[in-house]
Amino acid sequence: MAPPCVRADRGSSPPAAGGPGGGRAGSPGSEEETGSEVLSHGSSASEGGSPAEEHTGERRCPRGVRAAAVSPITGTAAGEKGQEEEAEDRLKEHMDNLLDKSAKTRLAALRSLRLAFSSRTLSEFLLERRLTLTDSLEKCLKKGKGEEQALAGAVLALLCLQMGSGPEAEEVFRSVKPLLVSVLTDSMASPGARQSCATALGMCCYIAAADLEDLVSCLSCLESIFSPPSTSEGGSAPSQHGPLHCSALQSWSLLLTICPSSHIKSILDNAWLRLPPLLASSNVALRILAGETVALVFELAQDMEVDLCHQDTVFLCAQLRVLATESNKYRAKMDRRKQRSIFRDILHFIESCEYQEETIRFGLECMYLDSWACQRTYQVFKEVLSSGICHHLQNNELLREIFGLGPPLVLDAAALKASKVSRFKKHLYNSAAFKARTKARSRMRDKRADVL
Repeated sequence: MAPPCVRADRGSSPPAAGGPGGGRAGSPGSEEETGSEVLSHGSSASEGGSPAEEHTGERRCPRGVRAAAVSPITGTAAGEKGQEEEAEDRLKEHMDNLLDKSAKTRLAALRSLRLAFSSRTLSEFLLERRLTLTDSLEKCLKKGKGEEQALAGAVLALLCLQMGSGPEAEEVFRSVKPLLVSVLTDSMASPGARQSCATALGMCCYIAAADLEDLVSCLSCLESIFSPPSTSEGGSAPSQHGPLHCSALQSWSLLLTICPSSHIKSILDNAWLRLPPLLASSNVALRILAGETVALVFELAQDMEVDLCHQDTVFLCAQLRVLATESNKYRAKMDRRKQRSIFRDILHFIESCEYQEETIRFGLECMYLDSWACQRTYQVFKEVLSSGICHHLQNNELLREIFGLGPPLVLDAAALKASKVSRFKKHLYNSAAFKARTKARSRMRDKRADVL
């Protein structure tokens, strides 16, 4: 449950002496008029000042120094506005560079756009330029190779996320969907480009798809990527393209969370049986993702009151129990530990229908992931936004609507400063936690300790 909105209005502050930048921000007149007025005021004050005034300790501007009295709020607002305009100019330059003849220039522009879209909210700026940007990204997907296609797919996903679920995002999705499907299903394309297009296809469809036909076609396309091929097809095993199959399965499970009940029933009857073979993959990420998707399918069946308990389910639980206790030495130690932890939660949910709730904290708020559907949605957005997930959870209206966080909080600088923990308190907390952790580990490592 998010905390209530904290709204605070800044009061007026007494004017302070500023430098040349403050003079521009604090007066509506031209720079020359402001400078002449300030200079004449400083000169008359210094020449005509009385000794009594000198004993009051009043500070004066020396001759030849331009200064002006400005409101701190006005100066800050003008500075922020200037920085915003400068950032928008850089974004426009990056968009223009997407059509440059040099592949190196296009790659640099794509990287910069991906960083900007993931770390800031630019919905209004992008809505006005969505057609131009979409056309440039389509050309990068068509004519580019490898890394350029992968970056273009990532930027497309972020573009849909920035614009929200309105008709503009639907228009972009309809335009780029055939191209994303083409690159994804092209066996000659680079695995990185196909992986990025799988994520972009799932993200754009989740946000902007308005028709059931688009949703079903995207599900079928993604399912054809991660499903184990038959021996007659001569396809490659899932273990050989682990990252690609992970992205396809992750996008497929994301779209599964918004499927209507009529289509979910057909998936529960047939499609979910294609998931257990993925649990035997040599890729630990694919094994874990397949297990989480199995738990998601069971959760959807539980919500629809559909019974999945039959002979295949018994075999599946036995397979999950093996993965939850696996200790094979040929697997990496960290992989074994992560796998056992997650599959214990999966097995516990399938046997008792209880989900281990997770808390996500960002800024002054927190949200609770209380289902596998919420967990899958959060993981996909986290992968797309990377380090910008906290910023978007605080300010992006689309994400806040998806996770039920309400409108963004309005906080002033004083409230933000009061919410931060001082460095000294953090140091004390870390020291206490370190001592407690050391004592606990020492007791466990003592040979004389009782082993249960």
